[in-house]
Amino acid sequence: MNENRPLAERMRPHSLSEYMGQKHLVGEGSILRKLITSGTLPSIILWGPPGVGKTTLAQIIANELQREFFQLSAISSGVKDIREVIEGAKNKGLFTGTPILFIDEIHRFSKSQQDALLGAVERGDITLIGATTENPSFEVISALLSRSQVYVLKLLEKDELLEMLDRAMKEDVILKTKKIELKETQALLRLSGGDARKLLNLFEAVVMSSTDKTVVVNDEDVIKVAQQVIPLYDKKGEYHYDIISAFIKSIRGGDPNAAVYWLARMLTGGEDILFIARRLVILASEDIGNANPNALLMANNCFQAVNSIGMPEAQIVLSQTAIYLACSPKSNSAVAAIGAAMASAESTSHLGVPLHLRNAPTKLMKEMDYGKDYKYAHSYEGNFVIQDFLPEELRGTMFYEPGKNPKEEEFRKYLEKTWGKFYKY
Repeated sequence: MNENRPLAERMRPHSLSEYMGQKHLVGEGSILRKLITSGTLPSIILWGPPGVGKTTLAQIIANELQREFFQLSAISSGVKDIREVIEGAKNKGLFTGTPILFIDEIHRFSKSQQDALLGAVERGDITLIGATTENPSFEVISALLSRSQVYVLKLLEKDELLEMLDRAMKEDVILKTKKIELKETQALLRLSGGDARKLLNLFEAVVMSSTDKTVVVNDEDVIKVAQQVIPLYDKKGEYHYDIISAFIKSIRGGDPNAAVYWLARMLTGGEDILFIARRLVILASEDIGNANPNALLMANNCFQAVNSIGMPEAQIVLSQTAIYLACSPKSNSAVAAIGAAMASAESTSHLGVPLHLRNAPTKLMKEMDYGKDYKYAHSYEGNFVIQDFLPEELRGTMFYEPGKNPKEEEFRKYLEKTWGKFYKY
């Protein structure tokens, strides 16, 4: 065993019984575990933040299914590498079943690189397992996405992280030779942010930095060591979530100074400018919404401009947009409305569309009263008339609550004026 490997690598599990977290995917009775047990694994995309076990899970799946395992990194591999691996996969050797090709950070593959995978997936030459920290809907071509199932991995919970530390102290070839007292764990948990790899490597750094016979782990020492070993920024996905989180929260909190600072940190670290611009589009709708409808237009124009002109000029566009969004009034009413509506839709999917709202393209449908008694709004004064648009069982349900800002106060007054007693907030 190579004892020079980092603790996170030494503690990498090799079976589902050793795997920590993601019970919704690989726990007893879960969907992915059933697929693994049945041996009928389709191509899949594992989407989640760094350090939650995407690569490990891919390797475990190959072990459980006794499939040949090929691995490529999207950072360093090109189309030639993909084709060579696919050719090698056709010769299965001693293994049975379709070989597994694991692509780490598949979101970094260009369209042409992803296209090179498509034929092999369609023919069944390989079973693709892609890992991504980005939303695959944006980063994976639709043809490949439609032939894969997407599974979302979550950050590890506190209990899982503590269990991981306990296991490391008892089982790791190096740590089990030391006397370690876990006096405080808050700093370890906070700095790791649910990232198992970050947790274990920071823990190892703290332990190995001590010359005491008994290593007492406390928050103060953890923070001191963290300042020395945690990189300021890593554009490859290891630590950029902390910075983008600070950036988004600064804009949400209305602080343009902090917003441009964290923006500068990302830009000097070499972050993908489209990644930043995409987050601004999401924020404009999620945190500002109808409090300032122009915010979404501004953010979308920013995305288009950044995509067109690139760096270094793109930093000016990003700065302008970040400042504008930070200084805009805020509302999350759209988030709350769709959240409430989605929750209701899940439990009321059996409710039919009211007859007067149904489309009636045929004579038979008209005879069945489809569309009957529908009131065409433009035929009434003010282009509005009161009628039911929800199923009878949901009549009067309020999903949208206008935010407390000038623009949505206008919405509130309009709704109360037009709907009267039917819309009372």
